[in-house]
Amino acid sequence: MFLKKLKIGNVELENNIILAPMAGVTNQPFRMICKEFGPGLVCTEMASSKALFHDDTKTSRLLNTQGEKRPISFQIFGSDEETMGYASKYVSKKADIVDINMGCPAPKVVKNGDGSKLLLDLPKAEKIIKAVVENSTVPVTLKFRKGWDKDNIVAVELAQMAQAVGVSALIIHGRTRSEFYSGEADWDIIKKVKESVKIPVIGNGDVTNEELAKKMFETTGVDGIMIGRGAMGNPWIFRDIIHFLQTGEKLEPPSPQEKLQVIKKHIELAVAEKGDIAIKELRKHISAYTKNLKNSSEFRNFVNTIETKEELINHLEAYFETL
Repeated sequence: MFLKKLKIGNVELENNIILAPMAGVTNQPFRMICKEFGPGLVCTEMASSKALFHDDTKTSRLLNTQGEKRPISFQIFGSDEETMGYASKYVSKKADIVDINMGCPAPKVVKNGDGSKLLLDLPKAEKIIKAVVENSTVPVTLKFRKGWDKDNIVAVELAQMAQAVGVSALIIHGRTRSEFYSGEADWDIIKKVKESVKIPVIGNGDVTNEELAKKMFETTGVDGIMIGRGAMGNPWIFRDIIHFLQTGEKLEPPSPQEKLQVIKKHIELAVAEKGDIAIKELRKHISAYTKNLKNSSEFRNFVNTIETKEELINHLEAYFETL
């Protein structure tokens, strides 16, 4: 039985299918939409430890979880022990779990020595993990890639070190930083990490449907699965995987009307949070929701010119009428 409750430190998750933190994607409205379809844990967008240290308002807004169902993991990133220790203490007052980002491949993150750049300096990575663990009042997890590039594969070494300094669970993405999101995720390295430690290991990378979720469990022996890009435009993926792992049966995909209702709810939540400025930010979500539907590329091009909630909803309703 692959679907099960998962214990991370003293936090017990209802199940072991988890929404990944994604910058610019897993904001509060999207987390709330996904949560309706049953993931055991959702994660905030990554927050900069330096920005939190300097009391940046925009960054603290990323961590608004009012009205959300628990548990929630808060992800922080940085390469400075002092600010990461501060950020850990700060977010653990609100979080159920604190997650350290050592996987982000974005150039603007890496150029500051943060995210996956730390895979090139394990002694520094160890100091940062220690600072976070020592300052957190909740369990700490570490999300990381298999290495910087094919000549620097450090996943097993990093996993064992993180376990030794008190991390409660590991999330391993089966790509190097140099691969970004190209090619196929290496599930073999996920299996090696799982076999090298005693704490829970969560696999991440290329799970885009229920059959692949089952395959990852079978292939790697992981304790849980984290889904990132596979949930964009498809929050139903959590419901589908949970049902499939419980019964062996696949659910029917959402009807156009069901899809439309969820999109409208997503829009309402986003606008309630930020006002009409959220419409621009929703474009990538609308694009993902309508991918592969009839005439979707023309529709998306048009949506990218819309700036008000009313206009967006009117055009969505008209478009879904044609399906």
